[in-house]
Amino acid sequence: MHLDLTDLRLFLLVNEAGSITAGAARAGLALASASARLRGLEEQAGVPLLERGRRGVLPTPAGLALLAHARAMLGQLDALRGEMGEYAAGLRGHVRMLANTAAASEILPDLLAGFLAAHPSLDVELDDRPSTAVAQAVAEGLAELGIAADHADLSGLESHPFRDDRLVLVTPPGHALAGGGALGFAQCLGAEFIGLAGDSALHQHILGHARRAGRPMRLRARVHGLGAVCRMVALGAGVAVVPERTARRWPGLPMLRLTDEWAARRLRLVMRPGLPAPARRLADYLLARSSSDQMESSDRVKMIVKTNS
Repeated sequence: MHLDLTDLRLFLLVNEAGSITAGAARAGLALASASARLRGLEEQAGVPLLERGRRGVLPTPAGLALLAHARAMLGQLDALRGEMGEYAAGLRGHVRMLANTAAASEILPDLLAGFLAAHPSLDVELDDRPSTAVAQAVAEGLAELGIAADHADLSGLESHPFRDDRLVLVTPPGHALAGGGALGFAQCLGAEFIGLAGDSALHQHILGHARRAGRPMRLRARVHGLGAVCRMVALGAGVAVVPERTARRWPGLPMLRLTDEWAARRLRLVMRPGLPAPARRLADYLLARSSSDQMESSDRVKMIVKTNS
């Protein structure tokens, strides 16, 4: 059986996404090309590798066996690339990182910009995933680093405190909910919401808690990007649950604290032991910046307390 690394990576991404269309997009391939590659892979294997259904695809028993070997092979290849990058001057290293929506949208862009400026030979790929999927992908070797909330199963992973991440409700000025300072998520489910489009980790997280509350969310619109969500809220189209960091960039929007335990999350930087050198450099950089930012935040709090006293 001839093994093509592009085919193996495509097979991993399709299974991770649960869809040939989504997997092809993540691999940067046209749908027709991806479908042809998967058929070729199955012809070489001599057995079906995917069960195709109306709601997506699932691996067959043979597909599960191929997934295990593909993960190991591609993980070893990434480790080899990282180590060779230490010896070959000018060779670019690559780090794949997954994070929840708050980290991917509000925290990491500035940090990664600083890292890339300081390390011109390294590239970083950042994707938005729910925290549980982040932890699983890192554990399975589909990404070197991840930022996940501490409610995810982080067993077997190296884990470090990173940032706090609070979710809040933003409303249009004058909205019926705008007068309160805090409320439970179930109390606002009678309102009309603006949500994030696509397979956003934050949107799926919020929908899950709406289902647990036993009341569906009334979604008026789903748009791309937290900035677009807040813009529509500001124009009176509905309310939204967003990270507190996002809400603070829109000072004209009333912001209400959600009292639910799941709305106050602690983010952790997760990785497997024995990181390739490029990923270890990024991890060390993020941890150093996290410690520095926490010290600055603590100093600001002390200054406020001293001033108020």
